Order: sequence, then C-alpha cells, then structure tokens
Amino acid sequence: MFIFLDPAILFFVFGVVAASLKSNLEIPPAISRFLSLYLLMALGLKGGFALSHSGFTPTVASSLLSAIALALIIPCLGFWILKRFLSGYDAAAVASTYGSVSAVTFVTAVQYLDSQGIAYGGHMAAAMALMESPAIILAVLMANHLRHASAPMPQWVNPQGAVTLGGGASAFPRSNAMPFKQVLHESFTDGAQLLLLGAMLVGFVTGDAGKAAMQPFSGDLFKGMLAFFLLDMGLLTARNVHQLKGVSKALIVYAVTAPLVHATLALVVAGLTQASRGDTILLMVLSASASYIAVPAVLRTAIPEAKPSLYFGMSLGITFPLNLLVGIPAYTWVASQWMA
Repeated sequence: MFIFLDPAILFFVFGVVAASLKSNLEIPPAISRFLSLYLLMALGLKGGFALSHSGFTPTVASSLLSAIALALIIPCLGFWILKRFLSGYDAAAVASTYGSVSAVTFVTAVQYLDSQGIAYGGHMAAAMALMESPAIILAVLMANHLRHASAPMPQWVNPQGAVTLGGGASAFPRSNAMPFKQVLHESFTDGAQLLLLGAMLVGFVTGDAGKAAMQPFSGDLFKGMLAFFLLDMGLLTARNVHQLKGVSKALIVYAVTAPLVHATLALVVAGLTQASRGDTILLMVLSASASYIAVPAVLRTAIPEAKPSLYFGMSLGITFPLNLLVGIPAYTWVASQWMA
C-alpha cells in the first residue's frame, strides 16, 4: 500500500481527478517538456555515477543483453497474437507500442526502489534506452512487408503487344510512410534518448566528484520534479481516455494482461542470468511498460495505415496507470518472493 501514499503517485491521482471534474488546470507544454528532459537527465546522471562506482562487469553486460533480447521477443510475440483480431498494420503498431518502454514508468519505479531501500544497477538506465528502438524498427519492417504483399502486381504491355507481369520496384505504388532510413535515424538519434545516454556518460566520467557536485540537481530536486510531472500525466491520461471508445474487449484484455506476460518473461530471463533483485524488478517494469510518447510519434508517419487512437489510447489510458498504481509494487513483491 506504500505506493498509494507516495506524494508523486498521489499527484498523478489528483491530476486524473482534476481532469475528470473538467477543471481548467493545465501544465503548459513547454514546462511539461522541460520536466521530461530534466527527469531523463537526472536519471542518466544517477545511472552514470552508479556505473562509475561499480564498473562494467559481466553482470552489467548480461543485463544489457537481456534487455535487448526482450526488446526483440516482446514485439514479435505481440504481433503474432494481435494479428488474429486486428489488421496487420494495427497489429504491428500496437505490438511496437507494447514492445517499447515508458520512461516515466521506469523513473517512477526507480524512485520507488530508492524509497524501499532496494539496490539496483545504474546500468539499467542504459537498458531502458536500448529497449526503446528495436520495437519501432521491427514494426516498420512488418508494415513494409505488408505493403509489398498487398500491392497489386503491375502489368505493362511490351512493343509486341504482350502483357507482362512485373516491371520493377518502381512500378509498385509508393506509400506515404516515412522512409526506413529516416526511421532508423530517428530511432537512434531521438533527443530524449541521446540526453539520457549523454548524461549517463557524463556521470560515468565524473564519478563521485560529479555526484557530489550535481547532488542538488539530480538528487534533491528529483522527487519534486517527478511529482510535478506525474500531475501532468494524470491530467493527460484522464483527458485522453475517450480514445478507448470503440476499442474491443479483446484489446482491453490485451492491454491488461500483456504487461503481466511480458513481466513474467523478464522475470524468467533475469532468473537465468542471475540478476540482482533490483535489476530484476526494473527489467520487469521495462518489459511490462508501453510507450505513449516516442513510439506513437514515430508510428504516425512510419505506419500511417494504423489507427493512432488504438495504440495511444491503450498504452496511455490503460497500461500506464495500471503499471503506475498496481504494477510497480506487484512486480517488486513477485521478484522478492521469487528470489527469497
């Protein structure tokens, strides 16, 4: 029950209530963006300081490899399930959303572990960054395959009057989708992701001296900034819940159960690699989370055939609050029992 008494979580609940009451309370977009960047920068610094202290060990390497493996397995599993009751494009988009990660959920989990005195590796911030892009790339590959498979075989008449099938790649109709090269560029050069990794590098290089110098920024302010940001997320969640109208019961069940399945996969993988309790919990949180910022932003142009209200509504309206209010303490309890 601790998480329901946490000030940051209570501000999230307050935001949901305020928006539900049609209040005009609003956080300006520029401030919301600043809070998001601050949290990522502070998290990166914390991770870098911790990694500088522990060093790059085989345990760190196995955790990062586990994160990459899960980032590939989860969206493929999701697509295999979702294509049974969704169009191929919608299945790819939803699978990508649930195969990527939520930085806010991760930051909240980190703060929760700190409050509970549970140690974790600073390298898990890098694991979060590594888990964001693979799902996007896989979704675009799936969509490109669907476009190619559904394109009609072009015909052309040669000078002798014979009809010939084919005519080269240029004969196929072009899609308005974002080029794959651009998708790769945006996936690996996203500003927020670069800030996280850059801050982590700064923390790693400066070590204990940097930690002492940046403590007022990355330590003392962190809790208050997180509470302010979660207030904004509560407002955003309640004001976008209408996007769930018309969503089938099967998808609602998926939005609730998929995080549990993904967290279980992470628990098994962490057990095989003998990860620490804190690292196991964070790997479960990352695997169970769903992106509602980075992935939807890319998918709108990379897979225009998919319905944004579907993948955005499910991730923000159901999975995000579920993980925030119930998932984080539940994953912590399960991991603690598993490793007892």
